[in-house]
Amino acid sequence: MKTLLMTFCLMLTLTGVQAQIKNKNAQYTIEVNGNCETCKKRIEKAALSVSGVKSASWDMNTHELTLIINEEKTTLFAVKKAIAAVGHDSEEVKAEDSVYENLHSCCKYERQ
Repeated sequence: MKTLLMTFCLMLTLTGVQAQIKNKNAQYTIEVNGNCETCKKRIEKAALSVSGVKSASWDMNTHELTLIINEEKTTLFAVKKAIAAVGHDSEEVKAEDSVYENLHSCCKYERQ
């Protein structure tokens, strides 16, 4: 019984340690609103400005931003905040109205 209890405790400890390990090459795909090549450049530049973002590629047709990030250095939420700061909405973080209004007319997408 003592051996079984010690084995169970060891398993719980190892599971907890494993859950805290951050991925250095975590890949995410998120939806980001935009319309044109200018939007693409702005979105990718904003994402890459966040320390820990290794790759950012926005597809104009699908509005999907594919990211590779180091989770030891940043979070997906931090990337979304940086993108919103330049005027582009994601599902979780919306750009301020004043920032959105300052986008070029071709970059103004339909907001929800």
